[in-house]
Amino acid sequence: MEKLSFKIVKTCCKVSLLMGMLLFFQLSYGQYHFEPLQQLLTAAKKDLGKNYVCMVYKEGKIVFKQEEGDIKTNTQIPIAGSSKWLTAALVMTFVDQGKLSLDDKVSTYLPIFANYGKAYITIRQCLSHLTGIQSPPGIVNVLQKNKYATLEEEVNAFASKREIQDNPGMAFRYSNIGLNIAARILEVISKKQFDQLMAERIFRPLNMRNSSFYSNRAVNPSDGAFATAADYMNFLVMLLNKGVFNNRRILSEKAIEEMEKPETNLSMIQYAPAIANGYNYALGAWIIGANTNGATTTLASTGASGCYPWIDRCHNYAALIFEKSKTGDQKKEWYIQVKNTIDGILPGNCE
Repeated sequence: MEKLSFKIVKTCCKVSLLMGMLLFFQLSYGQYHFEPLQQLLTAAKKDLGKNYVCMVYKEGKIVFKQEEGDIKTNTQIPIAGSSKWLTAALVMTFVDQGKLSLDDKVSTYLPIFANYGKAYITIRQCLSHLTGIQSPPGIVNVLQKNKYATLEEEVNAFASKREIQDNPGMAFRYSNIGLNIAARILEVISKKQFDQLMAERIFRPLNMRNSSFYSNRAVNPSDGAFATAADYMNFLVMLLNKGVFNNRRILSEKAIEEMEKPETNLSMIQYAPAIANGYNYALGAWIIGANTNGATTTLASTGASGCYPWIDRCHNYAALIFEKSKTGDQKKEWYIQVKNTIDGILPGNCE
């Protein structure tokens, strides 16, 4: 009888301890009330489909996560245009090291551009779609299959086979051209392949173990990345923390500031995908929010495969939605509604 009482007391203690731990995690994880976001996601199956993941990070932890269907936080998917933000960050690691300047001429590293009347294009213009080099109209230019065997071959074709449509720096046309040129410059400087550089300088330092730019054709720095939501969130956290991840500096604060400056005004935009209409562009990302002084507060780098990652400095959080989309038909208004819902849950200051 005494033994039985002891076992009951011992069991009760274990249960109490477990309940206490659960209560602790509930309080620490659930200080924000995400019911409105959960309701919005549940009601939006027509827009999202059955396969998606949504994550929100704030103050050192994931404060919201919802997975549906086949996509989990560790499911690797193609992220299309969201690759551009990664490539811009990689370029900035070379800027931080003094190995190049954003205002260097492309022809300094790739003389073939001078041979074909494209000597004055800068690396900055490459990262902001302002090269002026002719690109196919519309979404075709970012979804077409790569026919080249190497990045070098593709970029040489940009120099020799494409006409100058606008003076560099004057007109914005969203395409794969500029980012791929910038990536080729990194290969020339380092004498390493682009995907190796990305692994060494971005993926490994950010613990992005399930991310890759691997391709059996020419690597595509603009649209060719595969990543998981958890991996990409690590990248967003680094940006949100002004270049630091897990107490390790990946990019300088100056590099982050440079990446967030607007490089366009709306009068310059000649082509942008529908999901980004009305937005200006920085380096590798869209500016989807600014404060009353015009300073960038929110950036996003959308992907036609169904990726929408963003950071918000007003409310100090990072978030993403990864879904499976084969059509590239993303609904801008719906993503804005999701963002506004999160903004309403998390405290912020946009002065």
